[in-house]
Amino acid sequence: MIDFSGRIALVTGGGRGIGRAYAKALALRGALVIIQDSGAGADGQGSDPQVAASAAAEIVAAGGRAVAEPRPLSTRAQCHDIVTEIAARHGGLDVVIHNAGWVGYQTIEKLEPDFHERMMRLAVDTPLWLAQAAWPFMREAGFGRILLTTSDRAIYPEYALDGLASYAAAKMGAIGIVNVLAREGAPHGIGVNAISPVAKTRMWGVEGEPDELRPDSVAPGALYLVSPDCTASGWVMRASNGQFVATRAREAEHVAYPRDLAAVRADTPEEVAKTWSAIAVDDPELRWHSLVRQVARD
Repeated sequence: MIDFSGRIALVTGGGRGIGRAYAKALALRGALVIIQDSGAGADGQGSDPQVAASAAAEIVAAGGRAVAEPRPLSTRAQCHDIVTEIAARHGGLDVVIHNAGWVGYQTIEKLEPDFHERMMRLAVDTPLWLAQAAWPFMREAGFGRILLTTSDRAIYPEYALDGLASYAAAKMGAIGIVNVLAREGAPHGIGVNAISPVAKTRMWGVEGEPDELRPDSVAPGALYLVSPDCTASGWVMRASNGQFVATRAREAEHVAYPRDLAAVRADTPEEVAKTWSAIAVDDPELRWHSLVRQVARD
């Protein structure tokens, strides 16, 4: 059984929705959970300290351990202060799940600098500063797990929506962070991954418990990725309706980067146009049942 007894976990945006599901699941398996949530509205504005307090109280009432942290994570100093205080008070920090986020729409012609900066600050800057602050404690312990949040809306063109350019940029930025930090963390026992969860929450305009796409149905994937049992790093896990698939960009065989891409050669734009169908192969991802069928055929 995957056990978090003795582990200290920070869950941002842990007061509601998916973050709350993560926090409850971690506490149920023995973790002390610090629930960071400033209580901002669905637009990312405002604050309400009762959001974090309520989530922590629910866990404590059920026999778990949780601490509310209502301070924001808008600056490097705030991120470092919160992490340093957690480590000093509780003897370390084993897990950071950066779940906090908001969804905002502004089409490209109406995109405002403040809107874009707020989006990038929460989805790109905050996880960098949290990781930076937690890194020395995890490195010293020889163990750490960091989980960032990305989105299918950014990764897959099929799910792109008008007005989500800043959101998509930020969520793709999270994947870039994961790729680098997974490499930096490997020598120190620090695993870094991303999760792309789908659940009906207030971001969907849904209040209360949904009858499908429930937040708690994506929590098992997140818990595995931040557990001692997971040694995988640098992956993006998609999670929805109790189903999970992990993916990451992989280089093709026989490539000698950067000089030989083992690809179609073309010397003119016309040759690129002529061979486009070979250059841009539009195939769907494989799934496990497809691989099983392939093995059976072979």
